[in-house]
Amino acid sequence: MKNVKLGKLWDSLHSSYWFLPTLMACLSVMLAVIMLTIDRNGDYELIEKWGWIYTGGPDGARALLSAIASSIITVATTAFSITIVALQLASSNFGPRLLRNFMQDTGNQIVLGIFISTFIYCLLVLRTIRSEDYEKFIPQVSVTVGILLAIFSIAVLIYFIHHASTIIQASHVIESTFAELNSAIDRLFPEKIGYGASEHESSLSQFANFQEDSYPITARKDGYLQVIDDEELMKIASEHDLILKLETRPGKFIVKGSNLLLLFPGERINRKLTKKINGAFVIGKERTEQQDIEFPIEQLVEIALRALSSGINDPFTAIRCIDRLGSGLSRLAERDFPSAYRYDKYNNLRIIAESITFIGLIDAAFNQIRQSSAKDVAVIIRLLEAITYIATRTNNPKQREALKIHAEKIVRSSKQAIIEEDQKDIQQRYQAVLKVLKN
Repeated sequence: MKNVKLGKLWDSLHSSYWFLPTLMACLSVMLAVIMLTIDRNGDYELIEKWGWIYTGGPDGARALLSAIASSIITVATTAFSITIVALQLASSNFGPRLLRNFMQDTGNQIVLGIFISTFIYCLLVLRTIRSEDYEKFIPQVSVTVGILLAIFSIAVLIYFIHHASTIIQASHVIESTFAELNSAIDRLFPEKIGYGASEHESSLSQFANFQEDSYPITARKDGYLQVIDDEELMKIASEHDLILKLETRPGKFIVKGSNLLLLFPGERINRKLTKKINGAFVIGKERTEQQDIEFPIEQLVEIALRALSSGINDPFTAIRCIDRLGSGLSRLAERDFPSAYRYDKYNNLRIIAESITFIGLIDAAFNQIRQSSAKDVAVIIRLLEAITYIATRTNNPKQREALKIHAEKIVRSSKQAIIEEDQKDIQQRYQAVLKVLKN
């Protein structure tokens, strides 16, 4: 459970715009203290020989640091404004759910942190400069470091201009979402995992009146189920000799008071056990990809749907999304999906999960795009090509049948909206699908 909470905390901090800049601002305070300590106690003879240390008077040091501080805070304000504009463009073009991807962009956070850190450093050094003869103090090393930070900030500004113009491009947004999908596939669907669900379909048959003798554990608040701590649930079930049947899965919206799981036998329930089980479910305001493979798929679908809308009408962006969806689903077709039945080390049934299915993921990826692209020949052809490619990666009869059904739906929906000449190209791609599925 500790790892799950740490993961949730890190995801929350990584998605914020305050954590990294605040951390860097604290480091700038430490840097100012260290540099001022060197100035008060150090010997400049060796450093002065290098010829790079600041050697001006107190008035020049004040003017220099004041200029750096005022210009940097102006640049930081401009950079923040550009970031807000980028977020607005992302929200309108790609959907508000993708704002989280932009908020997690480490580059923007570091740029903002460097500008703020340079500003704070200059202020802290500026307050220590004294021009009176009896307590004259010119922090030469500290001022020199301030100049270096200003030069570095200029380089960061150049990077930021390039970065800000890159992250709002459709290709970058699609590629970053696709990277999240691939990461989720590798994390949630290793090469070999669990048993096939069919091997243990009758596992509950030995428990008479399972539904009647079970006790429901309900949700304590509304929100999206983000994470289920499987290890904690397995530990609880093993220690108390229980069977836990999950009634939901990550990514689903949970209504307060709805069932999270059924506990068998229900007679062993108590308040402490209920609290421990509830603690294994992390419910938040938004969906995350940590245990929800559908989330990045639906993000790609949303980009494609917005691209196909009459207001934008950009089929090329939709085609890019279909290409990434086809690639991700083809990788999933080669993976073993985890069994719904989870056993402890003594081979006792402990958890029955609500598993995601490959057929369900195909539906999530293709249904809405098919419904929105009935008149677009290029998008329809690319859908059929994606299905053909996925079909080459699976020998599972149920998966191949689901792919065939989707291909048939695509062809049927196109017949009513596309002229006969274009139908020939669609039929060629459809025949290619059927040829692969027959092999």
